[in-house]
Amino acid sequence: MKKYLDLFFEIISFRGLTNNTLKSYTSYLKSYLKYVETVLYKLPEDVTWPEMRAYISFIQRSRGISDRTINAHVALIRFFTEYVLHKQWDSYQMPSRKFDQYLPKVPTQDEARHFIETLSNLKHKAIVSIMYSAGLRVSEVCSLKYSDISRENMSIRIARCKNRSERFAILSANALKILTQYWYEYGKPRDWLFPSTQKNGIKPIVQFTVNRIVNSHIGRLGWSQKINCHSFRHAFGTHLYENGTDLLTIQRLLGHKSLSSTTLYVHLAAYKNGTIKSPFDSSGGCP
Repeated sequence: MKKYLDLFFEIISFRGLTNNTLKSYTSYLKSYLKYVETVLYKLPEDVTWPEMRAYISFIQRSRGISDRTINAHVALIRFFTEYVLHKQWDSYQMPSRKFDQYLPKVPTQDEARHFIETLSNLKHKAIVSIMYSAGLRVSEVCSLKYSDISRENMSIRIARCKNRSERFAILSANALKILTQYWYEYGKPRDWLFPSTQKNGIKPIVQFTVNRIVNSHIGRLGWSQKINCHSFRHAFGTHLYENGTDLLTIQRLLGHKSLSSTTLYVHLAAYKNGTIKSPFDSSGGCP
């Protein structure tokens, strides 16, 4: 199966995907090719539509993965079929799954402030305060450099967003105070803003470490709600909307490619600000 993987890598390299996306795609493809080789005893180009569907059913049953992840597997098989095997894809034979969508759990403004204030480690406090106050993804926080912080413009340069474009985020005055204190106490880092302690400062802190910082503090606070690093990005957008910021501005600050991604915060904020009334209540209702 090595030749198929080599062809896949050759073609996919032209798309310029991020490392995380490449890792996911490679993992999905290896799983599929292993199934084809060890279960079906076939070459990939000879696999039938029923056999493809059987593979999808197998991984969902054996691994318990979500319908959203199943769609990612289907998309990968489609890419492999069209671009590596040069065979036509039939969406009627292999349709995408419908899946339930749930609103993410978002801390309130008071909860976000309390979470940051109770972090005893100054570096951890600086990381989370920047993540929340600017609405950054955890990958963007890890990739920050000293030169990305502009005190003059009170902005943060995000050099490589998820959608491959550059943007500027808000530099909060309160977050800057925490960041300045951290910078002086942690050796005035001039390259990576949050260098890894295990790599002698030559590499940035990794996402796993930041996730562990947040999860550990959630445990210390005794919070039962499902909060993670990305919850603080959602909180940024939600709290901006609650405070009266328009959606187009929030879209620009968060670096969303589509406004439909930003409308999530309308749903998250709608019942929290207490200003929406049912028309039944507005009309007086029944006595």
